[in-house]
Amino acid sequence: MDSPLFDEDSKLETVDLHHAPTTRLGSDEGDYMPVNNFYEAKAVCCKESAKLWAIAGPIAFNILCNYGTNSFTNIFVGHIGDVELSAVAISLSVIANFSFGFLLGMGSALETLCGQAFGAGQVYLLGVYMQRSWIILFVACFFILPLYIFATPVLKLLGQEEEIAELAGEFTIQVIPQMFSLAINFPTQKFLQAQSKVGVLAWIGLVALIIHIGVLFLLINVFRWGTAGAAAAYDISAWGVALAQVAYVVGWCKDGWKGLSWLAFRDIWSFVRLSVASAVMLCLEIWYFMTIIILTGHLDDPVVAVGSLSICMNLNGWEGMLFIGVNAAISVRISNELGSGHPRAAKYSVIVTVVESLLIGIFFMAVVMATKNHFAVIFTDTKEMQQAVGKLAYLLGITMVLNSVQPVISGVAVGGGWQALVAYINLFCYYIVGLPLGFLLGYKAKIGVEGIWIGMICGTFLQTLILLFVVWRTNWNKEARKF
Repeated sequence: MDSPLFDEDSKLETVDLHHAPTTRLGSDEGDYMPVNNFYEAKAVCCKESAKLWAIAGPIAFNILCNYGTNSFTNIFVGHIGDVELSAVAISLSVIANFSFGFLLGMGSALETLCGQAFGAGQVYLLGVYMQRSWIILFVACFFILPLYIFATPVLKLLGQEEEIAELAGEFTIQVIPQMFSLAINFPTQKFLQAQSKVGVLAWIGLVALIIHIGVLFLLINVFRWGTAGAAAAYDISAWGVALAQVAYVVGWCKDGWKGLSWLAFRDIWSFVRLSVASAVMLCLEIWYFMTIIILTGHLDDPVVAVGSLSICMNLNGWEGMLFIGVNAAISVRISNELGSGHPRAAKYSVIVTVVESLLIGIFFMAVVMATKNHFAVIFTDTKEMQQAVGKLAYLLGITMVLNSVQPVISGVAVGGGWQALVAYINLFCYYIVGLPLGFLLGYKAKIGVEGIWIGMICGTFLQTLILLFVVWRTNWNKEARKF
């Protein structure tokens, strides 16, 4: 768990940037004093909650708005027809999710580096790191491009029904511009998150979502362009978000942005290594859920199986986007506090965030179970599809609880620079335990889509337990001394 950025010789004098408590809870160095009773624990909880949600709230709102472009695209296409819904769901859940996961993972390296640099007072480095990430992610897009171009044969090779694969491949080629927008979007987003300048992200996301819904209605319902209209709206919204974030950075972030710099090309290989480790860590999670859609496509009546699962995953994705916001926030908190030399603040922020996230996950599970026979009507008019979704609701509820804790622990890993360790844990839990178990239950035990999903839940549960153990055994004083 060595620091990817700082050593003892390069460490600057740190300044407390996080409103250190002035009561007994705060020491002269800005860290918390040990908590000895309930009232002190309550005070820490309140302070950490305020710090966390001040960052997580706007980030989560922005990500929810961005995810809304996916969700509303599925909703509009779902009312065209079931085949169109399944095709677009396959395209967005498999191909687009592949690139989304890889590029988001590579961009997440900035959460470690920018967060630690900001915590240590080296704000001028943030703009350089962002430019370096732009270069790396833009090059990565060209390596991913063949997957988009040959999406139809790839999906057929994976066993998807021919009609669905053909339409999904056509849609995938049409959303290539959206993929390239992510190379600008993610690094810029992480640059702003590291400085807690997250309010602007929320406003950009909200405006983009409103425009996206309007363009979808215009192109699909008025001009009758079908799935091509959905793809055009998807591209327009994605580039609108990316360019708006860049405009804000250039115009209003004078501390971290000093203009284009050749330093972006310096030590780029070490940055690539951390970016790839971050990408592998996150991709093993995102691709895990993507693989379930692929496995489901081999079942009998794939249109209903894929459609019902994609609706559940769509709702799960809404909750997931909230916790990606929490993931980003806890990553910023951990990296800032470790960079500032505040081990107790880092430790207490983890405890508070895990408990609050678990309570939120339980709330979402209760909502899903209360509306299990009704929520599918948002996505489809078909009674058969609605009934199939209702049968999966209990699995969706369990998944929502697990997915409330797991992203928090992953965010802690990113903040501490432990991406490689988490990548190995994800590889074991998801691909050695979860997927084989899902295959056995779904195909050999003849349980179908429920069996595939149960296997996924078992893998996620094991991964969460292992990561909780890793965090519990972490020596935060030792981690803080590395920066």
